[in-house]
Amino acid sequence: MFQPWQSVVISGKALKSLNQSLINEVHQRQIPNPDFDWTPKYQGIHRERQFGAADALYSALSMNRNDKQARQRAMLNNWSFFGAPHVVFFTLPIYLGIMGAVDIGIYAQTLSLLLKESGVDSCMQGALGQFPDPIKKQFDLTPDIGVLFGMSFGYADLHAAANQARTKRETLDISVKFFE
Repeated sequence: MFQPWQSVVISGKALKSLNQSLINEVHQRQIPNPDFDWTPKYQGIHRERQFGAADALYSALSMNRNDKQARQRAMLNNWSFFGAPHVVFFTLPIYLGIMGAVDIGIYAQTLSLLLKESGVDSCMQGALGQFPDPIKKQFDLTPDIGVLFGMSFGYADLHAAANQARTKRETLDISVKFFE
């Protein structure tokens, strides 16, 4: 099998150490330095949907969208893994770019579904690929290996405000085209 990726799963002391390193990196650097191209920006309907998803989360957190400091604090929760006891980082050789991203995305979704089947919840986090340096340093990843994204996992706190957020979904006739 080709499987160009490698997963790095951490918990316990390693997770706490990385959490602090990532928070420090975000505060110091502030501008992401991902291993992969993050320059495309959502446009048109996709940008509207992005705002809709953010609004659903901010509303669940009783947060005013114009409160930039509150939004930044909420964003920092990404690098605290939303309090999850485990996180997996999905890494692959940087040269593979979009080809590798497709493969690893399929793998990550399958892993997420298998976790759910076992009663374990997960949260895919693109933000975990934005500041890869502390991750690469702590786990001795070579310079040719990139951190694409991560996924926190554990048992969800069903009463947490963020877990009450629900985003809208397009109807099947909008999101899927059928041909015979």
